[in-house]
Amino acid sequence: MTSYIVRRLFATLPVMAVVALFVFFLLRFAPGDPAAIIAGDDATAESIAAVRAKLGLDRPMVEQFVVWVGQLLQGDMGVSIFSNLAVTRLIAQRLEPTVALTLSTLFVAVVLAVPIGVVAAWKARKLVDRLAMAFAVLGFAMPTFVLAYILIYFFAVQWQLLPVQGYAPIKQGFWPFVESLILPSVALGITYMALIARITRASMLEVLAQDYIRTANSKGLATDRVLLLHALKNAAVPIVTVIGIGIALLISGVVITETVFNIPGLGRLTVDAVLKRDYPVVQGLILVFAGAKVLVNLIIDISYAFLDPRIRY
Repeated sequence: MTSYIVRRLFATLPVMAVVALFVFFLLRFAPGDPAAIIAGDDATAESIAAVRAKLGLDRPMVEQFVVWVGQLLQGDMGVSIFSNLAVTRLIAQRLEPTVALTLSTLFVAVVLAVPIGVVAAWKARKLVDRLAMAFAVLGFAMPTFVLAYILIYFFAVQWQLLPVQGYAPIKQGFWPFVESLILPSVALGITYMALIARITRASMLEVLAQDYIRTANSKGLATDRVLLLHALKNAAVPIVTVIGIGIALLISGVVITETVFNIPGLGRLTVDAVLKRDYPVVQGLILVFAGAKVLVNLIIDISYAFLDPRIRY
């Protein structure tokens, strides 16, 4: 098991190297010049060139890349072009809201989606199954920002049950912290929940058709015991896989959700940095998102080895 984990850890290094390479050069080829934004609309070509020289953007791109990688290897993501603050500090300041939103969304999605998928498979082709799958299709098809505005209109504006926007850190109290996360977590979680529910149903249907399930039922075992201990356990690998894949949906959805709900997290920071062409901040954020995705995939791969020991070899 240890050798399997070590192999998976080493396999993540080339992935992060390729991500760093593409992020750096794609940003440089993208339209827009941060020097022109800093210099202003009325700036002359000479003043823009002076800003570019000050920022080091006039150097060859290969040289800029080598300098940036050297800083990364020392744990330095650079300094923001506009705020002159270290990128690591900016990310640390915005990390709590994004982590809180991501974990609450995962909790909402997984806790609701897996039971829905299990019940839909158990009652396959019946009314409960059709209603559950209709909800899953609708949830997956509806854009996150549309659902977010619908939730805001009813729960915040019309019924005034929850705050419209904003984020309350946990140090301000547990209930204000939870209140500020309910609407964004539900808005982001429904799309994710729909995906997990559909895969759970499909995986459970396959397992429920196996002979050992029929044997368990014929022995008179309780339905919940058959569904949870026999069927769900053997259907877990595809479900865990789609949970890992869904992290990509969360990463893109966080940017939209934080913008709609005015949450000062990494998503909002990403939007602001992209609009300003703040290269160091965008590069650092994409590396953080990519690293989170790689870490989740690593955890998923390791969980396979526990769910199915044959995968270790």
